[in-house]
Amino acid sequence: MTNSFYLVTLLPLIGFLINGLLGKRIKNEKVVGAISTLAVFIPFVIGAMTFFELLSMAPESRSILINYYNWITAGSFSVNYAYLIDPLSISLVLIVTGIGSLIHLYSIGYMHNDPGFAKFFAFLNLFIFAMLNLVLADNLLLVFLGWEGVGLCSYFLIGFWYEKKFTGDAAKKAFIINRIGDFGFMVAMFFIFTNFNTLEISKFLEGLSVYQVGDTLLLTIALLLFLGATGKSAQIPLFVWLPDAMAGPTPVSALIHAATMVTAGVYLIARTSLLYALSPVASQIIFIVGLLTAIVSATIALKQDDIKKILAYSTVSQLGFMFIALGTGAYWVAIFHLITHAFFKGLLFLGSGSVIHGMHEEQNILKMGGLKSKMKITYITFLIGSLAIAGIPPFSGFFSKDAIVFETYKELGLGLMILALIAAGMTAFYMFRMVTLTFYGKPRYDEKVVHPHESPATMTIPLIVLAVLSTIGGFIGIPHAFGFHTYLKEWLNPIFEKATAVLESVHPVAEPSYTTEFLLIGLAIVTSLIGIFLAVKMYIKKDKFDAATGFGKVLENKYYVDEAYDKIVVDPIQKTSEGFLWKIFDIKIIDGAVNGLARYISNIGFDWRKIQTGVIQDYTTLSVAGVIAIILYLLFI
Repeated sequence: MTNSFYLVTLLPLIGFLINGLLGKRIKNEKVVGAISTLAVFIPFVIGAMTFFELLSMAPESRSILINYYNWITAGSFSVNYAYLIDPLSISLVLIVTGIGSLIHLYSIGYMHNDPGFAKFFAFLNLFIFAMLNLVLADNLLLVFLGWEGVGLCSYFLIGFWYEKKFTGDAAKKAFIINRIGDFGFMVAMFFIFTNFNTLEISKFLEGLSVYQVGDTLLLTIALLLFLGATGKSAQIPLFVWLPDAMAGPTPVSALIHAATMVTAGVYLIARTSLLYALSPVASQIIFIVGLLTAIVSATIALKQDDIKKILAYSTVSQLGFMFIALGTGAYWVAIFHLITHAFFKGLLFLGSGSVIHGMHEEQNILKMGGLKSKMKITYITFLIGSLAIAGIPPFSGFFSKDAIVFETYKELGLGLMILALIAAGMTAFYMFRMVTLTFYGKPRYDEKVVHPHESPATMTIPLIVLAVLSTIGGFIGIPHAFGFHTYLKEWLNPIFEKATAVLESVHPVAEPSYTTEFLLIGLAIVTSLIGIFLAVKMYIKKDKFDAATGFGKVLENKYYVDEAYDKIVVDPIQKTSEGFLWKIFDIKIIDGAVNGLARYISNIGFDWRKIQTGVIQDYTTLSVAGVIAIILYLLFI
């Protein structure tokens, strides 16, 4: 399939061009939706066939480089437009196109009758095109092209309903905050090219062989790349943009939060895993940031009432778990959780969109209740997604989250593992608080005005497919303790083999016994069950809700992080801009210089106008005087 692999990225681009240029002329929404959906589904089919082609190869040879053309050449700098197809990239291709095509199908029903229907699908296709370039690129510059592409598309899609001010503000916030991380990525590329004379990822990783563990240069590059990952994957302190991204249509939230943009940072670190294996300090920082992000975001989610905001902070927390895995050197586990998260978080976001659709755009879970009987498909699928993210067996999130907890214990000990378990327990609590308040109890809405109903098939079919994946998706990573092959680990092993060897040589760790592993699994399950039990017990019969006080108020206001940013960053910049840059530098210096020159020229013109009297004797006198002046000049030079 490599001969036709170019269609994987070309078709989404064509879909973008067709709907972007001709969408308004295509009056039928189903045609627009079908074009856009097929432009992503066909690449999924090609990707699946390529996956089986790789699977048939020997593990050590599962790598195909497709070099399309020389992209940029300047002196010694040369970059090709080339794709690297290997177990890691093809896994991401299947997630992006598979989940992406389901989101496209869902959007046909969700965006029905929206004035910007065709434009929305054009942006979705462009988003997929950018993300596919990011995960397939064989060099960092092409990765960065996709990196910036998903950032631009997120701006378009978050602010899609631009007539509402808050959506525009959310889009600008996401775009600007991501520029901070992108700056780190750019500087890292400068360091890499300067010291390794290449931006090809494989050559860069080969060049690392001459460096010692803990080298300062490698640490610098690793931290700069991690800064980029912190922005894209919404880690502390650059996580504040992602919850506000809920301002866009719900399918956008599913696309950004589940299958594409936010996983880019995880992918970048996994792809350069050897760099981080050689930079233990950077790995420790990644673990700390990931753990803090997981815990802080989970606590915030406990007191949110907007169904999409809860899921947004849940995404930030789950990304924190992925970075915990990366920080412990369990790179395949991070990708495992990335995959299962795509299943259950895509399901949960699309499920929330179905609830909002059925509730006539209501998003506050305190104003819902009793939807279980009125939206049966949405309820069952949403429950499956919630069980998966809570880590209840046999659902997918159980296997990936348990693997993260186990790796934390193995690498860093019981204390830090307990902190990870606390975050997992809070996940179960806030998810089932949401399930209970949304689907159980008495209706807390005006039944004369709001008439909840099940969503159309274009929306429920993706929910069912994702529910199935959320149920069985974890079986690709069943622990050896259960007596099965850990298929995903074996599949990704060639990608992380060198990094794993470095980690084992620097910090050898004995594998805990199966008894210990089973005890940890049991502890994780009990923790999640306690979280679920407490949530159901506290909210199953609750109809009245008091205003938050004390620490609950702090959580409700998200630790006042946005307010702190305003005080520390935004307000000083605004005051400096207004007080000096605008009123002094712009108005007095720049405008003063321009306006002063204009006044000077105007005054000269005004003075010279006096010569133009209209009297011929005056002109004759001036002409004679000019001739005399020229003669005198010629005589005396």
